[in-house]
Amino acid sequence: MKFLLVVPLFPILLACNGPASGESSAPPSGDSPAPDSGESSSQPQGQPGNSDAYKPLREPKEGEEVAVLETNQGNIVLRFFPDKAPKHVENFLKLAKSGFYDGTKFHRVIPGFMIQGGDPNSKDADRSNDGGGGPDYTIDAEFNDVPHVRGILSMARTPDPNSAGSQFFIMVADKNPEGGPWSQLDGQYSVFGAVVSGIEAVDKIVNLPRDERDNPLAGNPALVKKVRVAKWPVK
Repeated sequence: MKFLLVVPLFPILLACNGPASGESSAPPSGDSPAPDSGESSSQPQGQPGNSDAYKPLREPKEGEEVAVLETNQGNIVLRFFPDKAPKHVENFLKLAKSGFYDGTKFHRVIPGFMIQGGDPNSKDADRSNDGGGGPDYTIDAEFNDVPHVRGILSMARTPDPNSAGSQFFIMVADKNPEGGPWSQLDGQYSVFGAVVSGIEAVDKIVNLPRDERDNPLAGNPALVKKVRVAKWPVK
């Protein structure tokens, strides 16, 4: 059965036990901008302005552990907030070091909102169950005071707050379509890190042509080739 957590404007999707028959993973009508003819706009729809203008909340300290997502759209380097969500950071690093994320795809991308990945179901050619996978355990919520702004790394979940597993999302915009903060996400999803380098790769991914479920088309996927853990600065 598929679960959809609906918040104002956009839902964060996390499916459980595979999709229900005939049930779509696309946001309900009116909750988000629908792709036009299965494709996103040719104009970048991340945060207005140049990707080079993006500044992380704080660069990591020398020797600090970071994760490098090696994608087919470029590398994305993530730093973590163990003081805010220690169990989520520990979980992500454990999965990364075990190779769990290698070969997964970003299976849900919404311009002006976020990109979502981390589902082991996305490794194969069966797109119907993308969004329904995870490890054989869940972790409890670690809601905190870090706001959901551009570049933030946060955890996807079902309507059960304590249902996070492996799926995560990266924000691409500071403000929602109405021009305000993402207050419907703040304190409802566990923020545990941020992009420190490679935000331009995130922008490329969010603007890939996608289907009615916001999944990048099979011919041009957002592939995570490998996730490796390294020390900052990354060489």
